[in-house]
Amino acid sequence: RAKHLWNRVAELPGVTMYGPSPEVCPGRASLVSFNIEGCHANDIVTLVDQDRGVAMRAGHQCCQPLHTHYGVPASARMSAYFYNTTEEIDIAIDALKDAIGLLTGSIDDLDLFSMD
Repeated sequence: RAKHLWNRVAELPGVTMYGPSPEVCPGRASLVSFNIEGCHANDIVTLVDQDRGVAMRAGHQCCQPLHTHYGVPASARMSAYFYNTTEEIDIAIDALKDAIGLLTGSIDDLDLFSMD
C-alpha cells in the first residue's frame, strides 16, 4: 500500500512530497506528507473530508523544525493501514484532485462540492 499511495500522490498537480519514497526506503510506513502549490494544507484536508469523508491531517505533524527548514507553514498527510484497500486510496486521490481543482480554479464542475 505504501508504494501505491506514494505513486498516486505523486500524480497530483503541483505536489511537493516530503520524505523518502518506498523505493528508497522499502520498510517505510504507508503515509505521505505533502503540499500542493497554491493550496493551504488545511483547505485541502477540509474539502476532502467534507466531499468524500476521507480523513486526513494538516498542520505541523509534530515536525515544526522540518516545516521551518522547508519554509512551509503546514503540510497535508494521508496514510493507509492494513485494512485500507487500493480502491480506497484511489477514491482519496480523486477527492484530492477535485479539491485541488476547486482551490486553484481549474475545476469545471463546481457541483461536486455542493452542500446538499
